[in-house]
Parts: sequence; structure tokens; C-alpha cells
Amino acid sequence: MDNGSGNQFISTLHPSGEYDVAIIGGGLAGLALSIQLAKEHYKVVVLEKENYPFHKVCGEYISLESWNFLEQLGYPLSDMDLPIIKNLIVSSPNGKSIQQKLPLGGFGISRYKIDADLVQIARATGVVVMEGVKVNDVIFKNEFSDIFCAAFSMRARMVAGCFGKRSNLDIKWKRRFALLKTGKLNNYIGVKYHIKTNFPADSIALYNFNDGYCGISNIENNTCCFCYLTTASNLKKSNNSIDKMEKEILYKNPYLKNIFCNAEFLWKEPVTIAQVSFTKKKQVENHVLMLGDAAGMITPLCGNGMSMALHSSKIAAGLILQFLQGQLSRQKMELQYEKKWKTEFGGRLRTGRIIQRLFGKPLLTNIFIGLMKPFPRITALLIRQTHGEPF
Repeated sequence: MDNGSGNQFISTLHPSGEYDVAIIGGGLAGLALSIQLAKEHYKVVVLEKENYPFHKVCGEYISLESWNFLEQLGYPLSDMDLPIIKNLIVSSPNGKSIQQKLPLGGFGISRYKIDADLVQIARATGVVVMEGVKVNDVIFKNEFSDIFCAAFSMRARMVAGCFGKRSNLDIKWKRRFALLKTGKLNNYIGVKYHIKTNFPADSIALYNFNDGYCGISNIENNTCCFCYLTTASNLKKSNNSIDKMEKEILYKNPYLKNIFCNAEFLWKEPVTIAQVSFTKKKQVENHVLMLGDAAGMITPLCGNGMSMALHSSKIAAGLILQFLQGQLSRQKMELQYEKKWKTEFGGRLRTGRIIQRLFGKPLLTNIFIGLMKPFPRITALLIRQTHGEPF
């Protein structure tokens, strides 16, 4: 397969060269949106810069609020024997820990698997999925958007941006969060491994260290996702060596040291991402509806980004369908999307940013966990503030 030119995809374009909806990014939000729209017999294209299957930096825990929705898309979760996660463990850098039952709970599945499975469902539903295609720009004119890729262009009545935490389009469009100077909420790096280790299948743990935290939970095939977030400055202090940073900083948490020293690491190198930002984002840019992390990213320690991506696709699908059917003007569709998105997720993001500030500094984290241990109801309340109801 030609990886990047896009020439091999021209024959798959709709004969008119136009689509009802073009979706930039084929992750959870993009694929779920495409399936919903294609089921209503609209012409939908998904443009994904990678080639399936592929790994992404992600905690790989999905809240059970998304279970029914995924099955409605045609994803047979009930037949897959995935680990159901009911318990949360949080440790401070010095090894103090608290445990808490998760009010709703979740399940573990890798992005490598779920994205590849959903893309098959999308294609079976009639979605045109183009892999290895990078979108360079989208220009709105006369009620259509022209989408420009390296070797071809296309038109669509509606465009959705599902391109994750950071994209070349964020820079191209000069989105505010992408132009901010580095600060406490917009200069993180993410590192992910898949490992084999003896970790309870019904639990997820968050292990704090200086200026960061690491999550571990089970996914399919008796494997664990082991993923951490830390500041770019931590990496810089370690001469830009991930291995050195892990040994000098993460190992200070005894739980993390034990995992690094005793687990079987399944990859030679981790998957990484840089310039992760938790600052506020706009939900509509250039008449493109933003979904998932492109619209606003919840801190990974809240463990709910994947469910938010899926839920945002359901909100967007309902409004896009009304627009395509002539029941809503473009302006009203965009305004209603922003309003519904903020109503559903605004509080979660605010709580996530507050919690983010409480973790990462050893003294503050140690004190906070020490104070929380005798008050499990407060811990449960914080968890509920970052999760929603089944949708």
C-alpha cells in the first residue's frame, strides 16, 4: 500500500467527487460518527493518516457508560470476554495508596484492537475509509468544504474534525491552544507500553511520581496497558532519554520500580506523543465540528477520554443528521453542538484540570492522598464528577 500519496484512493471517491460528510481522523470518535451517519444512508468518508491496525498513546480504559452505545454500533462486546474493571488504586510518590470502588466501572481494550474492529464495521456499513492520507487544509465556501490532501482534494457538505490531541491542522488554523506559550497545562508528553505482569484484572491503578502519573490496567489477551504522562521538562532534565527519566524519576515510586524491573515488556520501544495540552479548545473551527480530544481533552488520570470521544460522536451525529435533512441551519447546528458539548463535558474537564493540579508534586500529592484515605465518599464523588451516565 502506498503510504501517504493518496493516489491509490482516487478510484474509491464517490463518482460526483462530493460527500455528505467528511471525517478527518479515524479513531473512536471518527469511526463511531461515520457508522451512525452511514446507517442513515449518507455518503461518508473517513480520512486517516495512519494505516490500520496501529497503536496510540492512550490509557485503554473505557467507562461502562459507553458499553450499550458500542453494541448499538454493531460491536459485540458481550461476546469478547474483556476485563471488567471495578476498582481504582491511587498511590502517592512515596508509596502511600488508597483504593476505591468505581461507581460505574469500565472495561479494558487496546486501541490497536478496537479501532481496527470499528473500521471493519464502518466499511461494512458503507463508509469509505482512506488510510495513509494526511489532510493539509479545509476551506469552507458556498456551503461546501473543500478538503485538500497531498495528491487529491474532495468536497463535502459537512466536515468533522476527529484528529486527536494535536494535528497539523491545529497549527494551520492557528487554534488558540496550539499557539500558547508552554505552561502547566499544555506541555506534556505521553509514553505507552504493553506489558505482561501480575496485575488484578478487575483494577486500574494510577501511580504518581514527580510531575507525572502512570496508569496500568488489563486489556485483551492477558496483557496490560502501561501508560504515563509527564512534563516535557522532566524529559529535558533527563537529557531527552526516556530510559534515564524512568530510572531517575519514575522508579522513586516503589510500585512503578517493581513493574519496570519485573514485568515483561512486549515492545522494544514505547509509543510516545509530545505537546499534549489540557487547555480549553473551541468545539467548532472553520465550520468543522470538533469531536473527542480535538474538542477538549480530559486529563488521563480521570480515565474517561475514550467514553467522551464516543459520546461526542453521538451528539454530533444527531445534529448533523438534522442539518443534512434540512431541519437545522448550519449556524444552529454549530451553536447547538457547542452548547450540548459544554453541557455534557464542560464540568468533567474543569474537574479534571483541578485534579491534575493536585497531582504531580510529591509533597502535595502525598498530603492529598493521606487526607483522602479516611474519606472514601469524597474520593467517590470526585470520580463521579469525571464520569457520565450511559448514553
